Amino acid sequence: MTRIPHETSGEPNPLEALTLDRLRRRTSMKWRTYPEDVLPLWVAEMDVPLAEPVVRAVTDALDLGDTGYPAGTAYAEALAAFAEKRWNWDGLAVERTAIVPDVMLGVVEMIELVTGHGDAVVVNPPVYPPFFQFIAHMDRRVVEAPLGADGRIDLGVLEETFRQVVAAGGRAAYLLCSPHNPTGAVHTAEELSAVAALPERYGVRVVADEIHAPLVVGGTDFVPYLSVPGAERGLSLMSASKAWNLAGLKAALAIAGPAAAADLARMPEEVGHGPSHVGIIAHTAALRDGGAWLDALLGGLETNRRLLADLLAEHLPAIRYRPGDATYLAWLDCRALGLGDDPADVFLHRGRVALNSGLPFGTGGAGHVRLNLAASAEVITEAVRRMAAALR
Repeated sequence: MTRIPHETSGEPNPLEALTLDRLRRRTSMKWRTYPEDVLPLWVAEMDVPLAEPVVRAVTDALDLGDTGYPAGTAYAEALAAFAEKRWNWDGLAVERTAIVPDVMLGVVEMIELVTGHGDAVVVNPPVYPPFFQFIAHMDRRVVEAPLGADGRIDLGVLEETFRQVVAAGGRAAYLLCSPHNPTGAVHTAEELSAVAALPERYGVRVVADEIHAPLVVGGTDFVPYLSVPGAERGLSLMSASKAWNLAGLKAALAIAGPAAAADLARMPEEVGHGPSHVGIIAHTAALRDGGAWLDALLGGLETNRRLLADLLAEHLPAIRYRPGDATYLAWLDCRALGLGDDPADVFLHRGRVALNSGLPFGTGGAGHVRLNLAASAEVITEAVRRMAAALR
């Protein structure tokens, strides 16, 4: 499977379009959780203007008063076309999709379909903290199969974990994060094929969170989980929200493999009432017409990865940073700094930089922080300067 690489779009880098003063006028979580003297590089919101096709689509909807309930398959059709163009995947069948309020609520619904109360859900920590929170709230058991030392899925550990959860009785699911948050690892076709063979062997159902799929940089290929052999019984969640900064315009798609269509058909009808109609309009426009904007963003993110690596090497060489191939999140190993299990607390209170603590990411998170790279070069440079000053 060959992904069409992003190209120089001619559009300006959206990460350099907004001043800090303008960003501080925003009222979302990123900009209202901490005082104004704190640089917020934590939650997954980007410091970008919206892509013009999205603005136009939403504005047209508001002008029409088109703010009712969602209907139709335009979102799924746009995602299918995007997948074929960007990932050379023509297996996204519109008839095997359903709209859901957002990816995590879609994950909940998919796990509800394939497991019962008290059943095990396997995750690969360190991983996105809401995985733990939502699974526990569903009255399922979180079972960890930690990533390997290389930050990738450890197939031996995963198989042993599957063996244990199946032996304990009941049903089980595997919540796959692809690309992986927070490491930015992009699972290869070979890795995913090996992963897909294990659930079939042990009777575990796979639910793949693929929200960061459009945010793959360089020459790396994103491989949809449902495209690999053995994944026919899998379920996937995708959305335009992360790649086009649309978290406040809620909408996502649940996608079933060919052998999971009957499972998806059992999803309660009322779940499809949860997404925002305007959100679906925005996501559809992003996927259909926002490619040039996305390409400009990906170029900016590549630049920021190199910038962060250079800044850390100069000012904080004890921090270990292995740039990922996806997401706009950087996973920083700060253990050599001697700041304890929660260096984010030190950087916040001494340096006035807000980062995500690694602790909520589960096993392997202690001594780490997650830094949001979706900001201007000026902000990233100032953040590293403050982090270094916090150690003096």
